[in-house]
Amino acid sequence: MLKNLLFIALGGGIGSVLRYLCNLFINKSYPNKTYIATLFVNIIGCLVIGLLVGYFQKNQTENEAFKLLLITGFCGGFTTFSTFGLENFNLLQSQNYLLTLLYIMLSVVIGIAFVGIGIYLTK
Repeated sequence: MLKNLLFIALGGGIGSVLRYLCNLFINKSYPNKTYIATLFVNIIGCLVIGLLVGYFQKNQTENEAFKLLLITGFCGGFTTFSTFGLENFNLLQSQNYLLTLLYIMLSVVIGIAFVGIGIYLTK
């Protein structure tokens, strides 16, 4: 268990640092438009998690430590949106269309609402 946590922490640390560097780089080109950096990171994160999951499936890789390092750790540190994208893709693959739509709507609407509630509660 501790070994798995270390793999996740290492991958998460690398992903977080890379996200920060992407934000710095993109914000130099587009100052005061942080959403562009977030959009970029989210899209790239979705591509990376798709490539990793596809690779592991194609090669039938059962190396749990490597999956924890790259998917849970790196992708999770880089952007949790990649996990959100993968979960929705899996729901669509299982033809769970209503649940997919509900999950997307609830995540986005409640997520934004809770940001507002959190800000309100600190005032």
